[in-house]
Amino acid sequence: MTVPATATELGARLPNAGEKAAANQLRKILAAKLAAGEEGARLNVIDEGKRLDITLTPALSGLLMDLLRHVGSGNAVTLVPVSQMLTTQQAADILNVSRPFFIKLLEEGQIPFELVGRHRRVKAENLFSYKARRDQKRGEALSALAEMDSELI
Repeated sequence: MTVPATATELGARLPNAGEKAAANQLRKILAAKLAAGEEGARLNVIDEGKRLDITLTPALSGLLMDLLRHVGSGNAVTLVPVSQMLTTQQAADILNVSRPFFIKLLEEGQIPFELVGRHRRVKAENLFSYKARRDQKRGEALSALAEMDSELI
């Protein structure tokens, strides 16, 4: 199945039906290889008539499975290297908050940033670290609420 789209195009839009089907098909193949209990998923790929044997490490297999799961579900996906510097708008979009709220977080010192001229830039690694801390706090608060709710019953 050939899908005429580049990775750049896919990151800026939702995947079409053909892309979702291809992602789900590849995910099933990879999942079957992983279920076989191999140390790494071994794939045979034919590239311009040449057979290539590729072994994916467990970490790479997991990352690829996550990517394929999102695309197969119809979600747009963008990969961000942890060393990449993000604009305040890009970072706010990742956190799903407004840009002014995000700038407030920066000014409060909750996320380290650098000034490039007069523009704030945030390292993706620092943003994801903040996001993980925020999500952990939210999870703990939700657990505490659920516990309080069960005590009322």
